[in-house]
Amino acid sequence: MVVKTLVESSYSGMFKFTPEEGSSFYIRKEYLPEGLFDKIDVGVEFDEEQVDLLMDAGLTCAVELKAVGYLARAEQSRFGLTRKLIEKKYDKKYVEAALTYLEGRGYLSDLRFATAWLNTRKINHFEGRSRLAAELASRGIARDVAGKALDEFFSENDEDEICRKAYEKLSKSKSGEKLTAALMRAGFSLKQIKIISEN
Repeated sequence: MVVKTLVESSYSGMFKFTPEEGSSFYIRKEYLPEGLFDKIDVGVEFDEEQVDLLMDAGLTCAVELKAVGYLARAEQSRFGLTRKLIEKKYDKKYVEAALTYLEGRGYLSDLRFATAWLNTRKINHFEGRSRLAAELASRGIARDVAGKALDEFFSENDEDEICRKAYEKLSKSKSGEKLTAALMRAGFSLKQIKIISEN
């Protein structure tokens, strides 16, 4: 493969690589082995092994651009975004490389996703910490990250008040042990439920 042009794109640090023959593709220095990017110049010819490395970088850039499209619409978790990209038939190794890069640059953040998810969830659900922690875990959020997001969430939202709202909603259709069981499934402690039910 012989280099025809290498031009920086509008997307920071990403370059459009055009060979003498074949289609153009995007590459990023971070996706190439040390030193290979610096060898790229007009007229330079690359051997088969180097071409494979350039193509790998190109495929990783394609994944990165797709991932950024999802992130532009809404916060994503690494777990959820990985699943979406693999469903789109992208190779796992390119997905991992692209998402690690995006995490390193702060474009992808499980903590931001968890915080956004909690704030959206509270609109239609009245749930306690343990239920919310389980829901975040099912979305691939690590326990320590979920803990931070929950600490922040409950510093702004009174869990006892949420429990009271859940009690008011559920008590319309349930009572006694069934009501208690439903509130415990919603993530509230027996102690919280007892205090709310006695007031």
